[in-house]
Parts: sequence; C-alpha cells; structure tokens
Amino acid sequence: MDAFIHWLFDTLALPTVGLPAIFVVSLVSATLLPLGSEPAVFGYVKLNPDMFWPAVLVATLGNTVGGAIDWWMGYAAKLAVVRYRLRRQNRQHEREHEQHLEHPKKASKPALDAKYFRWMRRWGPPTMLVSWLPGIGDPLCTLAGWLRMPFWPSVGYMAIGKFLRYLAMTGSLLWIPDSFWHGVGQIFHRLF
Repeated sequence: MDAFIHWLFDTLALPTVGLPAIFVVSLVSATLLPLGSEPAVFGYVKLNPDMFWPAVLVATLGNTVGGAIDWWMGYAAKLAVVRYRLRRQNRQHEREHEQHLEHPKKASKPALDAKYFRWMRRWGPPTMLVSWLPGIGDPLCTLAGWLRMPFWPSVGYMAIGKFLRYLAMTGSLLWIPDSFWHGVGQIFHRLF
C-alpha cells in the first residue's frame, strides 16, 4: 500500500507532506482500500500545531469525498444488478414466446434490502454519522448508495461524523500527554 501511495503522489506531482498529502491519504482511506489517515493527520499537526484546524478540515473533506465515491459505487452496483436482471428477464420472455410457452407466474424477488438492511432504511441518512468507524464505515457508505438513500443528506451526515472523528482523535492525541500514550503502548506491548 505504501508503494501505491508514493506512486500516486509522484503521478499527481503532489508533495508527500502537507495539506495535499493529507487530502489524498484521507480520500484513499475512505474508499474500500485498507489505509488509515489518522497517523498522517496527527503527524502533520504534531509537526505544525498552528495547522490543526486546516488539517482537520482538509482531512474531513478528503474523507467525505471518498465516502461520496463509495456512495456512487454502491449506486452504480445497484443499477448494474437491476439492468442485468431486466436483460435476463427479457431474454427469458423472448425464449418463452419463441417456444410458444405460457408465461409462468412471476415469483417475487427476494427483498434483500428489506431483509438485511431494515435498520438503515428506517434511520436513513443519519446512519452516515457512523461512517467513520473502521471496518464498517466504508461499506456503510457503499450500502447507502445501494439503497439509494438521498445523496446530499447522506454526504452531509458523513461529513459531520468524519469531522467529529478527526477532531476527537487528533485533539486527544495532541492534548493528552505523551507519557500517557507511552504507558498505553507498554500495556499493549506486555499483552501481546
């Protein structure tokens, strides 16, 4: 993954440090690729404490754009599935006509959306407030597109959740003394 990021920065002629790098790392980490943007934001802010707010805002913007890309990927996947099913039904219908067969009664398609994602439909775009969660946040954004949840409200809630995450994570890493984090690291080192 590290080689991909360096290739991307070289291709786009971006600096490997600074706000453009934070934007790209945050955007890539919000897609389905496994990459965390918090260390980049924290490292940048630790070196430039006066850039706290710009770094948090740029990271939020990049991560939200990545979430919007995930939303569109889910939406496009749903359209592709619907088109595939329609083509398959049309081909079957044409075969039935060619063979002069009676049309069988149409079986209702399984309601995947209702069966598995009832809670997301019930809560709607506010579910995107948790799109910052590692492991499930990116698939949630994709699922929102699949379920055709309203785009702009979904993106708005994504932005709020992601902003609060960057604010809390970066703030806690900066304002809690380093000795505390070293103690936490030693505890984990002993456990593992």
